Amino acid sequence: MAETSSLFDVLIVGSGLAGLTAALNLAPTHRVAVITKCALGDGSSSWAQGGIAAVLGEGDSFESHVDDTLVAGAGLCDEAATRFVVENAPVSIAWLQELGVPFSREDGQLHLTREGGHSQRRIVHVTDATGAAVQRTLIQRVRQTPNITLLEHHTLVDLITSAKLGLPGDNQCLGLYALDAATDSVVTFRAPQTILATGGTGKVYRYTTNPDTATGDGIAAAWRAGCRVANMEFIQFHPTCLYHPHAKSFLISEAVRGEGGRLLLPDGTRFMPQHDPRAELAPRDVVARAIDFEMKKHGLDCVHLDISHQPPEFIREHFPNIHARCLELGIDITREPIPVVPAAHYTCGGVLTDLAGHTDLVGLYAIGETTCTGLHGANRLASNSLVECMVFARAAAKAIVRQPLPMPPALPDWDDSRVTDADEVVVISHNWDELRHFMWDYVGIVRTNKRLERAAHRIALLQGEIQEFYAQFHVSRDLLELRNLVQVADLIVRSAQARHESRGLHFSRDYPDLLPQALNTVLTPPAAETLP
Repeated sequence: MAETSSLFDVLIVGSGLAGLTAALNLAPTHRVAVITKCALGDGSSSWAQGGIAAVLGEGDSFESHVDDTLVAGAGLCDEAATRFVVENAPVSIAWLQELGVPFSREDGQLHLTREGGHSQRRIVHVTDATGAAVQRTLIQRVRQTPNITLLEHHTLVDLITSAKLGLPGDNQCLGLYALDAATDSVVTFRAPQTILATGGTGKVYRYTTNPDTATGDGIAAAWRAGCRVANMEFIQFHPTCLYHPHAKSFLISEAVRGEGGRLLLPDGTRFMPQHDPRAELAPRDVVARAIDFEMKKHGLDCVHLDISHQPPEFIREHFPNIHARCLELGIDITREPIPVVPAAHYTCGGVLTDLAGHTDLVGLYAIGETTCTGLHGANRLASNSLVECMVFARAAAKAIVRQPLPMPPALPDWDDSRVTDADEVVVISHNWDELRHFMWDYVGIVRTNKRLERAAHRIALLQGEIQEFYAQFHVSRDLLELRNLVQVADLIVRSAQARHESRGLHFSRDYPDLLPQALNTVLTPPAAETLP
């Protein structure tokens, strides 16, 4: 067997907050490769506006943060995981401060804002562009850190496992295949430990706040490798995405409502108090479903979010990026409301892990939005996700240091000697469009059995077509992403069909009530696939 693989101690797939945090924590002792399919800063982390939740203010407590999370999670949060994240949040913020992240301050102290579902002000932020500021700092640091090899424009093809190679013993991750865009060839990477930090699945929907990179790559690859997934039916729709023909996926931060923004019908009527006593400060699932209801009831294309009653200086200081972007589109938010619609925002479920990020495969970890850690339950509490990235990245790094594994044996190179270039590439883009449209129509905020059946039928047809392409044609990033999106769409639909109740983000017209016991939806994959 020819030995042409690239050797590392740890492979990290994904360059968002989770992946880069893990890399920086492992670099002192391990040779780390960060593999990302675009540039380092092109993932969802850079798009996060609101901030990071942590108990830092007077009058706040771990218990309060835990309770708020459990309430938002509608009975499905794992209390141990929740407490683990909450108690490790302040040290994670301190670590970012040490790295130089320029958090917003007021009177010499960190400025803490408030978001929906939080009973206290506990959101640290960098104005309204927290994710971008954090990512800039981390990227600068990883570029300066020895032992970290950065491999941009490399798309994950598949994980290489001992089961796929027919090796005895427990199924173990031995490395991965990745498509190098520069050479248009599939490269083999070998390592005893691999971390999936590939983000969520937002691009499976027609409207999303996520960047184009959010195609569920890690979840799909882990599933194909033999890992269980959990709670994939819980897709969080952010209530307020800018509605404008020239604004692609621009999020209006939760903090706008936290600082007094009011949701209005086009005639100026405020409607949230009729849906929940917390009004605009209710958790996201409540607000998103209320907006969806009002839009359908009145036949609206959007609703309005109005913060113009606040002083212009306050708005420009707290939301400079939102203010500037809206101005570019002819909307002055100091004087007029913002047109908004719900959009797919966050994947609450994912690859099942423990508190150290372990998956079902030896040597394979998962962190960040790719995972189901137990923190989010049936609905993510605002700004808990970025801190989850750091807490579990640091935990996974510690576990890798504590539990070294030997270097795997030589691995087979990717074989595409029998494939040809696709002569109907347009089919890929058409299939992608079809998937996103029917997922939006049939598997959105409100679901029915019939809608889910229609979606399942179309997914099965797409899977057959993709298998034909994947088996016969040279792989491309578009084909790989489509394959992954259809796989995660299948997992979302199967999970939704298995849940016969309405809980948190999952609302079914056929099962509008809560079941007496809250149970996770856990899907177990078939036996690991053989290599193509």
